Amino acid sequence: MAVQLTRLDPTGADREALLAFLTTEDFPFHVRPRTSTGDAERAIDAGAWDDDEHRSYWLDDDEHGRVGVLRLEDLADPVPLFDLRIAGEHRGRGLGVPTLRAATDHVFTSMPEVTRFEGQTREDNTAMRRVFLRAGWVKEAHYRDGWPVEGGAPLASVAYGVLRRDWESGTTTPVPWDDDPR
Repeated sequence: MAVQLTRLDPTGADREALLAFLTTEDFPFHVRPRTSTGDAERAIDAGAWDDDEHRSYWLDDDEHGRVGVLRLEDLADPVPLFDLRIAGEHRGRGLGVPTLRAATDHVFTSMPEVTRFEGQTREDNTAMRRVFLRAGWVKEAHYRDGWPVEGGAPLASVAYGVLRRDWESGTTTPVPWDDDPR
């Protein structure tokens, strides 16, 4: 299974397709599971999908076709983040790991200033948490009550990262969890 990133033009040729994707899909583990057309249009027009800080890509799978969208964020920082949205009909098909690996390869091959790549998910998104680990990322933080939940109590936000040097060497640098090494 191979996933390719195809640059998305949110203010031009891809605007209507992106709007349709964002407004017809449910994303149960995002802060806002549903996006209205107005909110999606305002976000696109404000540059949230393509500006100096953001770059977006369609996720194209060789077997399933177009399966979702990936947005890179904080691109002026040496530690960018990502927002991953896979269409509901394609979830649970094993696309997470190849998508995250493709995103990681893209970031480290096209952005030489990036030293680490980071992502976060809700504590109850066990599928994504497994994807992070299977793709070679390391759990780095567990922010208690750090993820707002629409209509509910906040949940923990769990952060994962991958270092450029680990990606280059194929190794994993563990997190030193012991705050008092005595």
